[in-house]
Amino acid sequence: MNLEYFIAKKLVSAKDHKSSISAPIIKIAITAIALGMIMMIISVATGIGLQQKIRQKVAAFNGHVIISSYNDNQSDVSTEPISIKQSFYPEFKNIDGINHVQAVASKAGMIRTENAFEGIIFKGIGTDYKSDNLSEYITEGRLPVLNKNLNNEVMISQYLANRLGLKLGDKFVTYFMKETSEGYNLRNFKIVGIYNSGFQEFDATYILGDIRHVQRINKWKPNQIGSFEVFIKDFSEIEYKGKEIYEETSSTLDSKTIVEKYYYIFEWLKLFDFNILIILIVMIAVSTINMVVALLVLILERTQMIGILKSLGANNWSIRKIFIYNATYLIGRGLFYGNLIGIGLLLIQKYFGVIKLNPESYYVNEAPVDINLGYILLLNIGTVLVCLLVLLIPSYLITKISPSKSIKFE
Repeated sequence: MNLEYFIAKKLVSAKDHKSSISAPIIKIAITAIALGMIMMIISVATGIGLQQKIRQKVAAFNGHVIISSYNDNQSDVSTEPISIKQSFYPEFKNIDGINHVQAVASKAGMIRTENAFEGIIFKGIGTDYKSDNLSEYITEGRLPVLNKNLNNEVMISQYLANRLGLKLGDKFVTYFMKETSEGYNLRNFKIVGIYNSGFQEFDATYILGDIRHVQRINKWKPNQIGSFEVFIKDFSEIEYKGKEIYEETSSTLDSKTIVEKYYYIFEWLKLFDFNILIILIVMIAVSTINMVVALLVLILERTQMIGILKSLGANNWSIRKIFIYNATYLIGRGLFYGNLIGIGLLLIQKYFGVIKLNPESYYVNEAPVDINLGYILLLNIGTVLVCLLVLLIPSYLITKISPSKSIKFE
């Protein structure tokens, strides 16, 4: 049997331990570790969750990489057509990790009703459109049916519907400026779907409909489109895949990743990594300081026991191990309650969405969470290792305790 572990276990379970001077300090240390773990789990889960959700929304409306004419690269509107007959369409055969390629075209316009008007971008989509990317954002109805016959079905955002006083099944008039002459083109559309992404930049702008409307208004041929949207399998490879796609396309085309196009959004997301790191450092530091104080009190409280063990022949390292085992037990209790409460709060937020956010500031309606057992395990292991390494320093105090003096200590 491990003698040090046996003694440490007896110290923890002793009745006088619960009523000793160190009891409130130990409770404070356990509480500090629990609160620290709760804060760390929540900060990492919400930080990563928010990053993933915003990336997912930006990609749902743009793809991960956008291939277009050089003249269109800085614009949300398709002004110069490109041929749909490309070596990479409908599949990127020369590049691994490409999930899907779809052709789209965009046209600026204005919706006018009896009481209001709004500037919009009509995004034309075809039969190759990856509809499952938007399925979770559809609140009513469906996406337009894109069959052989051109139809007037469109899907608009809840934001635009509210501002224009429209609802599912309503019809409205949209005006599009002509490219080559004065005047405008008029189109009547019917709302068959309403979406709400919570991303104000998209909700206030885009309506989705048949790409053939854009082709006809711009007098393009059926094989001419505005741009290609490319979806990749792993977002972490977006920079590398973006370069591969650029090299694979012809010299007349340009490509840009959503990280480049929406630079300000992704730079803002990077700040969360720094904030998470600061929270982790502060929480681990607070937990460690409390455990150091608790261990010092335990050592001082058991000075006589230390002297007796030394007089019986126990070496310093053996006695230090007793108190490190004791501290490990206290750390374990704190981590248990911290994990229990922290994961519980995350589950409540995930399934009930208790904490709401302003979409104008955070691009989401409620705080998203990413519950990953991998990083939770790493947080626990990291906390234990840091605390135990730091606790080796105060345990050195044991080597300075004299057996003859400590036995008389009161």
